[in-house]
Amino acid sequence: MTATERDRDILARTLWGEARGESLAGQIAVAWTIRNRVNDGKAKSWWGEGYAGVCQKPYQFSCWNRNDPNFAYLSGAKPIPFREFAQAQIAADQVMAGKVSDPTGGATHYYATTMPKPPTWIKDAKQTLTLGRHIFFKDVP
Repeated sequence: MTATERDRDILARTLWGEARGESLAGQIAVAWTIRNRVNDGKAKSWWGEGYAGVCQKPYQFSCWNRNDPNFAYLSGAKPIPFREFAQAQIAADQVMAGKVSDPTGGATHYYATTMPKPPTWIKDAKQTLTLGRHIFFKDVP
């Protein structure tokens, strides 16, 4: 799949919204969950089409929900701090270009340990990685 400049921008914004307090490695891991959804091999994926479609699929990445405090930044209503966004852009570029391998072992899901309680979908999923404040999973039913 050919990614566009819009895909790069939406992926970087998603990384900022979902993982701005994480290390570059943590943001790369989050980006790989998105890439794994983009490259799921299905002609019409449930996840959405392309990076922008996957990132902005309703209710998949909470930072894009209109009631999320991050949405004002992601939509451009408020400026994203340059230094934080620059790291997210680096992570997006490296993952989209395939310059770094997948540290998540094929994960398509994660959740932040800062959530009050784990989501119910982890029950039958396979945990693949814990990195920073995120726990990654694959084979989510």
